[in-house]
Amino acid sequence: MVVVVFGARGNVGHHVADGLLAAGEQVRAVVRTPAADLTPGLDAVRADLDRPETLPTVFDGADKMFLYGMLDPQRPYNIEKVVATAAAAGIRQVVLLSSVSVLEPDADHPVPLLNRTIEQTIQRSGLDWTFLRPGSFAVNTRTWWADSIRADNVVRLPYPLAQSAPVHEKDIAALAVAALTEPGHSHQTYTVYGAESLTLQRQVEHIGEAIDRSIRIEHVSDEQARAEVGRTMHPVVAEAIVSQWAAGSGVPALTSTIVEKVTGAPAHTYAQWAVGHADDFR
Repeated sequence: MVVVVFGARGNVGHHVADGLLAAGEQVRAVVRTPAADLTPGLDAVRADLDRPETLPTVFDGADKMFLYGMLDPQRPYNIEKVVATAAAAGIRQVVLLSSVSVLEPDADHPVPLLNRTIEQTIQRSGLDWTFLRPGSFAVNTRTWWADSIRADNVVRLPYPLAQSAPVHEKDIAALAVAALTEPGHSHQTYTVYGAESLTLQRQVEHIGEAIDRSIRIEHVSDEQARAEVGRTMHPVVAEAIVSQWAAGSGVPALTSTIVEKVTGAPAHTYAQWAVGHADDFR
């Protein structure tokens, strides 16, 4: 049977697709636009969660899928339609890339609200499910800082000593691959943090070590930081990120060992992530 991977060119999705292929699975890689950069052996199909009419052929002959949750508050997809179409076509198992924000009590914020809705719809569907709930993605630091490092060799931060435990996208993908190829993950939720708590300043230093440069940190106000992060992320998400930095200043972040427990391999460190992405910052 076939495993459908949505977001197969995304930060996590492309590692999921490649990992499933390496495990011997038939993989249908769903992309919004034609892609020449996909791994040979993947069955690339053009479709879009925002356009349910494109989905029926995606699920033809498949029995499992990897699905991502809310990526942009302005582009929530119709999860009821997606799940109904998948179930009708024969999909029996779904691994969802959700968010740790679903555990937050503030139900009015669109990020936890939309991801909770997606989770609850899947739970009611009768499909076998596994939910991955990562915290901060290591790759977000590329989104936030790469431009200013390349242009000015600087990172602008309101709270350099705020701590976080960034998760490598490869570790999230490894959990997804395990859930889609091994028994024992049915109706499980995995909260995923990185294995180490680091200050933002130390994360910048790791990037500097990876590219063999000393990167300057410039202190900015919360308002300036929201504007900076908001250049690449929705304003609501930027607001949440800066608020998390404020709350995490000088406070060790939560870490987890779930990656090693499930996959048998230790989680990647942020230093390893920085080395692997060094060219993004040069």
